[in-house]
Amino acid sequence: MAGILGFFSNMFGYILNWIYNIDFIRNYGVAIIIFTILIKVILLPITIKQQKTMKKTAKIQEQVRKIQDKYKGNQEKINQETLDLYKQEKMSPCSGCFSGIVQIILLLAVFYLVSQPLTFMRKVDNQLVESYINEIKTENIDKNTMYPQINVIRQKGPQDERVYINMNFLGLDLSNVPSGALDNIKVYIIPALYVLTSIISIRISTKSTRKPKEETKDGEQTEVDLATQMNKNMSFVMPIMSVMIAMVAPLGLALYWLTNNILTIIERLCVDKFFKNEEE
Repeated sequence: MAGILGFFSNMFGYILNWIYNIDFIRNYGVAIIIFTILIKVILLPITIKQQKTMKKTAKIQEQVRKIQDKYKGNQEKINQETLDLYKQEKMSPCSGCFSGIVQIILLLAVFYLVSQPLTFMRKVDNQLVESYINEIKTENIDKNTMYPQINVIRQKGPQDERVYINMNFLGLDLSNVPSGALDNIKVYIIPALYVLTSIISIRISTKSTRKPKEETKDGEQTEVDLATQMNKNMSFVMPIMSVMIAMVAPLGLALYWLTNNILTIIERLCVDKFFKNEEE
């Protein structure tokens, strides 16, 4: 797993560094925003396919509930008939899981990237980085042992262009870690906005996949229902997991998630409108 995350972090680092080095950018925050937009565009086909799957799943739930009513008390028959229905519709009960896996890989890969920007983004020689880390430790100014490369950027970056990254974004220092700067209220601006946009994103997502009230009936859960419920739970678990990580990670990570949330909201509204027009 570490090898896979390292691969993606390294690949993302090349992209982020290329964006950062554009003459009129040269800002870590702006580079992260553009990087997030680029990743969203690349993943757009997967997102559209996922939305199609969710819409189709919602439509065949009425047939699933009819099967539940018809074979009530016979769970094995319910499962078999339901799986046959999904096979007939050329769908997989767990087709939505792929999107969740992609989200987790992206979350962890970007965390690796922003926590070790000199390695993954700037591609600085490891010996130089280690020498600076040891020097900072010797001088007893190692303020944040969790992210030694962030300390190097803060302490040595202004004097050494090789390890310098401009992390000043709209008056916010993206190298700050919320849990390590409790007396600085500004470090909570981006995480707070992230939580707000997460709530909006979840509401839009659940609204677009909510079943009509007249179709809701009591019945035993099938394997398909469990898979659908797992996908819904993922939409709640991911933001909670992300907030917990954002509190102990540099603000650059929270900025990535905030930008991603804003783009996701716009994306879902546009895709939902497209499917609605298509149905009409």
